[in-house]
Amino acid sequence: MRKVWCALVLSCFFNAIPIAAATVIKIGCIAPVGSPWDVALKRISADWNSISGGKVVLKVYSGGTAGDEPDMIRKVRMGQIDGIGVSGVGLILMDPAIMSFHIPLLMRTDAEADYIFSAVQPTFEANLKKEGYTVMFWSRVGWLHFFSKKPVVTPNDLKKNRLFVWGASIDEEKSWKENGFNPITMPATEMMTALQSGMIEAFTTSPLVAASFQWFGLAPNMCEMNWTPFIGALVVSNRIWQSIPEDLATQLRASAKKNGAAMQSEIAETEAKAISIMLENGLKINAVPPEVVEQWAAIVEKGFLPKFSRKSYDPDLYEKIRNMLKDYRANNK
Repeated sequence: MRKVWCALVLSCFFNAIPIAAATVIKIGCIAPVGSPWDVALKRISADWNSISGGKVVLKVYSGGTAGDEPDMIRKVRMGQIDGIGVSGVGLILMDPAIMSFHIPLLMRTDAEADYIFSAVQPTFEANLKKEGYTVMFWSRVGWLHFFSKKPVVTPNDLKKNRLFVWGASIDEEKSWKENGFNPITMPATEMMTALQSGMIEAFTTSPLVAASFQWFGLAPNMCEMNWTPFIGALVVSNRIWQSIPEDLATQLRASAKKNGAAMQSEIAETEAKAISIMLENGLKINAVPPEVVEQWAAIVEKGFLPKFSRKSYDPDLYEKIRNMLKDYRANNK
């Protein structure tokens, strides 16, 4: 009986010891299931589980199941989710200074965009940290283009269309409207329905996104002009990231960066394939003469920017970027 009693006491003692619960990190992403972003996030999830021995569990909610990007940002702030695989649209809502990098037609080539982004990345990371977010990795792949039901080459062509505007800047919709365009803001998750009904006739996105969501089927014209660089990031709230031991957090972040770099290469390849498939299925790419590109650039500089307040972008950073570009172009003729 004494042995039985001791066994019962020991059993109660060990059962009373609390087992450390895993840290669960919920990540939302608007990219479709099976897309490069979704695949990369799930690879990171598997890596983090292995590295942490199950102590850190990354749950991925792709395909807009956690809402569109403004919804997800609100949910992070409320603690309902813990991070986002986010595009430049959401990043601008988190830190308006990022709009300074996204000013249309400021940069014209991949080389220029890569050069500028490498210079401003530390500033963006520091700003996001102050706003409550830790960046796991950045993604800078490709460009945004106009997609439309009818060909869009000139500014006047676009003015004839109802234009979906992401609404990343608080002054963006107003600027489009005051320059004679017809902007409409709505959740990106409602885009397909809006295209089907005719509520939307044109929008800006990357070719890969247009293919992934099948939007190009209803807007089969792509304007060849590179409108603005397309960037994204995986961000996690400081709140939950700071709860992870520093040595483990360092390993997890290194894993995220490795997978993010791999995803960037995959996106470039996948986008090229997506354009080829879209061309086979009715996509038309409309060339824009250099003099027309300058018409667009003049509208941005003289029509849009004067209407942007300091709450929408960082004019000082914008001027810094312009000067860096001027020097870069002078040294790379």
